[in-house]
Amino acid sequence: MTNTTSNPVSADSNLTARALREGFFAGLISLGLFVLFVGLKTDQNILNELILVKRWGLLAIFVAVAAIGRFVVVAYIRPFTERQKVTNLVTGLLPDSVATRFFKLPAFIAAVVIALALLVFGSTISASVPPTAGAYLSLIRGAAIIYVLASVFFYFRAYIVANFSMLAIIALILYPPVILALTGVQGSLKWVDNFGVQILIYVMLAWGLNIVVGLAGLLDLGYVAFYAVGAYSYALLSSYFGLSFWILLPLAGILAAFWGMILGFPVLRLKGDYLAIVTLAFGEIIRLVLINWTAVTKGTFGVSGIPKATLFGIKFDASKDGFAALMGLPISSAYYKIFLFYLILALALLTAFVTIRLRRMPIGRAWEALREDEIACRSLGINTVTTKLTAFSIGAMFGGFAGSFFAVRQGFVSPESFVFLESAIILAIVVLGGMGSLVGIAVAAVVMIGGTELLREMTLLKQIFGEDFTPELYRMLLFGIAMVVVMVWKPRGFVGSREPTAFLYERKNVSGSFTKEGHG
Repeated sequence: MTNTTSNPVSADSNLTARALREGFFAGLISLGLFVLFVGLKTDQNILNELILVKRWGLLAIFVAVAAIGRFVVVAYIRPFTERQKVTNLVTGLLPDSVATRFFKLPAFIAAVVIALALLVFGSTISASVPPTAGAYLSLIRGAAIIYVLASVFFYFRAYIVANFSMLAIIALILYPPVILALTGVQGSLKWVDNFGVQILIYVMLAWGLNIVVGLAGLLDLGYVAFYAVGAYSYALLSSYFGLSFWILLPLAGILAAFWGMILGFPVLRLKGDYLAIVTLAFGEIIRLVLINWTAVTKGTFGVSGIPKATLFGIKFDASKDGFAALMGLPISSAYYKIFLFYLILALALLTAFVTIRLRRMPIGRAWEALREDEIACRSLGINTVTTKLTAFSIGAMFGGFAGSFFAVRQGFVSPESFVFLESAIILAIVVLGGMGSLVGIAVAAVVMIGGTELLREMTLLKQIFGEDFTPELYRMLLFGIAMVVVMVWKPRGFVGSREPTAFLYERKNVSGSFTKEGHG
């Protein structure tokens, strides 16, 4: 009697059959998910009547991609990764692995040459070819740049991982001048503001919420209320009393911290879902107050004409004593955006520094003890009242800082900017990045906020597939799918870690006889 499991032909046939079966089920699941979102679309005809447009071809593409993708993963990708043995602790790959073959030096040099050539002569070539060909050239240039960056990361992976924080800070400091050199003064507005300032605002907000949710373990669904307090504090006090930004920035943080303590008192005995409901209600109360207190907040009309920030009295405007005139530069609003970029970068780094320092102090260890077990925390003699209040107030303070900066950046604030969806996005960034991890939260903010901004800029796909292609309709659908995939792939976040900051002498493995699962 032969053993069928040892027969390679039988094993391959079983693997193929399982891959076909899983691909079929993946196609069925995608059909059920996308039939109402992609296959059917409501529209209006020339008679202004509501009609139902059937897009079965596009639905078939979605189903085919899901089915074929699952088949390839099960039949080829997963067996290949299982056969790979990790022998190099630096790269985690064999010298002759697929990654090493993919990032060969000749291919790297070719990608560098293509990227530089298209960067230098891309505009000239695009002007002399049809729009579709120019779109493909832009796509090739983007792919070459991505390949070069991926190759650099692969070859210097150990150094990058070991010095990630310092390299990230250097890259952020050099980001505006590099963008200026590549896109010009006016072209840098979108990249510095939307892909720089906007992302850093959410990084700072998520780091502030991380103190409450990630370190103290208090589920807060109304964090946007402190964001609103900071924004309206600056907007109203600067408009009515003419105070400068540098005076109102710490004042907005103090006021937000005060409201954080007000929120902390009613929820001292609450936890879990009940705490989330109360904080959600607090956020809605603040928003409704901003809408209905029209004598002060001007209601839904908002507060406009908010003064801009200055640097040692220097204004970033078109006046004779403005920054551009003093430096002999052409008049442009890009300089103010660059100033705001470095300002929010400094505020975000201050948030990270304070968080790291507090986490190593007794109050930070009390937050972690409260997160793990509140009853055990009380039995150790830790005052949970002050622990919760400090978490709410310090987290709210950073939300107030970010709110005052938001008012300076926008020049206009209204209650529509502080809805519950903002709290949900900030909480999603914290969970997606890994609760308690500053690096993971920053990566998640770049992926979520930068990803949505990139999906807004999908004119390239419209040039390739034609003007009838409307990618903005699928922006949130793709975004939701990406979040589900990431949470299935990394359920504890990008950098999920719950290790304590303090250990007794040293970390030691526990014998397998003392653990239920048998792990050492």
